[in-house]
Amino acid sequence: MRNSPVPPDSRVRIIPLKDFFKNPASVSYSISPNGRHLAFLAPYNERLNIFVQEIGSDSGSRLTDSAERDIAGFIWGNDNTILFLRDIGGDENFQLFSVDRDGKNEKALTPFDKVRCQIIDELEESEDEVLIGLNKRDAGLFDVYRLNFVTGVMEMAAENPGNVSRWVTDHEGRIRLASITDGVNTGLIYRETEEEPFRTVLYTNFKENLTPLFFTFDNKYIYAASNLGRDKEAIVKYDVTGSGEMELIFEHPEVDVHDLDYSKKRKVLTSISFNTWKREIVLLDEKMKKIYERLEKSLGGYEIAVTDMDDNEDRYIVRTYSDRSLGSYFLYDLTADELTKLSDISPWINENEMAEMKPVSYTSRDGLIIHGYLSLPKGMAPKNLPVIINPHGGPWHRDNWGYNPEVQFLVNRGYGVLQMNFRGSTGYGRNFWEASFKNWGKTMQDDITDGVKWLINEGIADPKRVAIYGASYGGYAALAGVTFTPKLFAAGVDYVGVSNMFTFLKSIPPYWKQYLEMFYEMVGHPENDKQLLMDVSPIFHADKISVPLFIAQGRNDPRVNVNESDQMVEALKKRGIEVPYMVKDNEGHGFHNEENRFEFYEAMEKFLDKHLMS
Repeated sequence: MRNSPVPPDSRVRIIPLKDFFKNPASVSYSISPNGRHLAFLAPYNERLNIFVQEIGSDSGSRLTDSAERDIAGFIWGNDNTILFLRDIGGDENFQLFSVDRDGKNEKALTPFDKVRCQIIDELEESEDEVLIGLNKRDAGLFDVYRLNFVTGVMEMAAENPGNVSRWVTDHEGRIRLASITDGVNTGLIYRETEEEPFRTVLYTNFKENLTPLFFTFDNKYIYAASNLGRDKEAIVKYDVTGSGEMELIFEHPEVDVHDLDYSKKRKVLTSISFNTWKREIVLLDEKMKKIYERLEKSLGGYEIAVTDMDDNEDRYIVRTYSDRSLGSYFLYDLTADELTKLSDISPWINENEMAEMKPVSYTSRDGLIIHGYLSLPKGMAPKNLPVIINPHGGPWHRDNWGYNPEVQFLVNRGYGVLQMNFRGSTGYGRNFWEASFKNWGKTMQDDITDGVKWLINEGIADPKRVAIYGASYGGYAALAGVTFTPKLFAAGVDYVGVSNMFTFLKSIPPYWKQYLEMFYEMVGHPENDKQLLMDVSPIFHADKISVPLFIAQGRNDPRVNVNESDQMVEALKKRGIEVPYMVKDNEGHGFHNEENRFEFYEAMEKFLDKHLMS
């Protein structure tokens, strides 16, 4: 029998689980270069496939029939060809395919076993070419190839000398800049022309970042996100030929800023965006200001983002969203001043039934301000609630304000949900990030624990009914929570989480190898910091776990090997601890196939209900 402290409002409907986790009705709208067609992803046989429709038409035609995996992403190669990526069983070795706009001539462009493809430059000035990165020659490095996606002819455009982590092209598609690393130090190599050799123009410790965004419009300098000489990343204009930072474009006193947009046609900077407790945008260009003012008149009350435009920049794809809705897509025709709704992303979700995601903050035991989000059940008093603590993955990532299906699902079931951006979360500056180094399971975990205690002291959480659930690093945090603070949690859910720091560091994908020395400094070295890693690996302290634990894992996970979950399950079963274990043979780092998502969340719902509500 459910033990809710306050009966939920009778007007609050228990929403079917599948409504939260089924594939969207349509998503990822993109406009063709000539502005005549739209491409988007929509379900076909329970997988997201590519559809195309002519602007002005009420229906689209399907181009792909992927049956095993969703299409991972796509771009317009030209007005008549779409390029798309797909992996096998979640292994993240994405292959590149092409298909004509009429659905004909689908072909694999990179049909290589255990090779990952990345798109480096769409080469918009070229009708039939694209620059791609492949780790074909060396699994740990990406070389650049110029690919003719019409003929299939591919030739190497730049060979990785062994230290390039990212290639950067200028506005004419020439490879002139690259980020490099030796594992501890990072820098930039540069050349004036593609005929010249690269030379090193910047070399710093990896804690100092200068991330190239794009070249200036004369192709002489770059715009970059930089924390050189400052704590928070700022947008700067930078001379890679020697004089360094030329101009501070924008900075914020509280958060990092690293998103800068521009008009390719008019060659002007248009906007800067960043996240405080929610996304904010600074408009730099009068034309873009007028467009946003026009959009806000019709779409006020929602967050607005221009996500794509045609080459002539007179037709725009617009996305709306909020904390209670995934929102909708619109087409805005600037010339006609017409705004046309294309699709609701999840029309079955009634935003009035969803909970608000409210920004909160609390102080850690050592004085850091920890920001986060609190979502509470509708129709229930915010007192003595069962609560799910939901730390994010990464860990060098952050939670943001917006619609989260997991959060809304849990809140609809009567749980409060706390998400916190513990130390190490990105976006809050270098000092906050560095405070996480070699602190997995230590002060990073203390920030999570302090969030639980804050909720209890505020009277919001029932101290006997708090569970912790997370994925990836969040899965590690869930394991660490039930291991190192066993009396704090009534149950835990570990979704593709790390249990053993030694085996984790040995099993990372080959294309992460060049970052291994950084990992050692940020997480710990398996030999020099052996005791530290022993101390913070839940597997070596499994005897402390006394509460039920549910573990889920993808068999093909390239980031967190299935062995991370296998060994924890085995250790707990030997001690008689309840540990339901779900492994999916056709998944990787998280469950992407719709039917697997349904099964996972159904099992999690029953598990949490049993241990927190009965």
